[in-house]
Amino acid sequence: MIGWWVAPEYRRWQARSSHEKVEASTRWMLAAYAWLTVLGFVVQLVPNTDRGALADTLAWAVFGTGLVQCLVCTGVLHQALDTYLGTRTVAPRQLALPAALVGAMTALTLTLAALDAVEGGGLAVGLALHGTTAPFAVVFGVTVGRGRVAVALCGFLAALLAGLAATGMPWSGVLAALVIACLGTVLSVFTARSSAWYIAVIRELEEARGVQARLAVTEERLRFSRDLHDVMGRNLSAIALKSELAAQLARRGGAEEASVEQMTEVQRIARESQSEVRAVVRGYRDVDLATELQGARGILRAAGVDCRADNGGSRLPVPVQAALGWVVREGATNVLRHADATWCTVWVGADSAGGTALLVMENDGVRAASGAGGRKGSGLEGLRERLDGVGGTLRVERDEERGTFRLTAQVPLGAEDARRAGRQGGADGTHGTNAADAKSGDGARRANGEDTPGGRDLEDGTGRSGAREPGTYGKDTAE
Repeated sequence: MIGWWVAPEYRRWQARSSHEKVEASTRWMLAAYAWLTVLGFVVQLVPNTDRGALADTLAWAVFGTGLVQCLVCTGVLHQALDTYLGTRTVAPRQLALPAALVGAMTALTLTLAALDAVEGGGLAVGLALHGTTAPFAVVFGVTVGRGRVAVALCGFLAALLAGLAATGMPWSGVLAALVIACLGTVLSVFTARSSAWYIAVIRELEEARGVQARLAVTEERLRFSRDLHDVMGRNLSAIALKSELAAQLARRGGAEEASVEQMTEVQRIARESQSEVRAVVRGYRDVDLATELQGARGILRAAGVDCRADNGGSRLPVPVQAALGWVVREGATNVLRHADATWCTVWVGADSAGGTALLVMENDGVRAASGAGGRKGSGLEGLRERLDGVGGTLRVERDEERGTFRLTAQVPLGAEDARRAGRQGGADGTHGTNAADAKSGDGARRANGEDTPGGRDLEDGTGRSGAREPGTYGKDTAE
């Protein structure tokens, strides 16, 4: 029965992004703080009363009222936090009931102190008063501004001092109870406001991350438009002028030869423009594997993802590197847009025996199952089409238990290219094993002299290790 409820909740939790998990856990811990103060400090009045049935009844009344206050304040807490964040507001009447409960609990606690029915004197009374004010202080502290909180706190402490003095307690006990209640209330307000501020900062960072991605796209569009304008602006102006001149010559009559000459020049400029536009677009369409690996590593680290890349395919044929470069580009885009990853590894190698190049890209950003592909010609479907053009394959693997997502791309090499890649990989000393071994992890372990699961650790030049070759990563799932 418990598993039937826990499994869906766990899947919903895993589907949340990092900032959503942080915000939810912060809200829960703030609610738990209020409950723990009541259960830890107010309840100690029950076993520490020694004046008969009346004192026991008052102690239980204080504890019961504290539980009711916790229930009411927990119901208002999320709305109070949203008030601090500026998304909702709490009506003053919603704070009236918790405030009345605080007053009732304080009066009952002071009555117990006046009856001298609390063992521990001022210390026990002060702890009980701390538990009394904590739930309401958490809600009130994030609902109103700091100035109003300070005024309300000073007024409450003044009234509390008068009440403690009226109980007939020794002044040492009065001061002890007042100091503990004051520190506890200030702590509750500080905890609430700092937690709300923390949530606000997390939201701002997430929004800034989205803005940064949109700015990067806008900058790329501006760069492309600038390059296209530089290439086409002059040529289009020349075409327009020469076409107009040819039309005027044709209207005059007797200038057919000059008109034909102008139109021939227009044709030449148009063909040149076509070639130049193709060159511009080719610069955006052609990809280089080393450049894409470097770019993916930089942009993922800027987004807070620890990206490690091991380029064993630096000497692969240019067409193969271009095909694998597209896999790296699309994989990095998917990590940024559709994953919630903290690390990402990319491994490239060549299988000299099988005559194929292999790229494995893995991250820990799996969310709830959703369509991995995109519309035809884009996303993973577009990658499959590109790899089909060079005889390659793309395999997608998800491990829900480990929370990992892996792209595996294989591109065939020519016979001579395969032999060359195998010789160069062996000369490098780190990629002499074939890619089939790399997929199982055995080749990577043999190359490093290790026999541990998961392959060897990789380093990115910073001295840190943690990215791993694709050895026994997770379990394979259906494509």
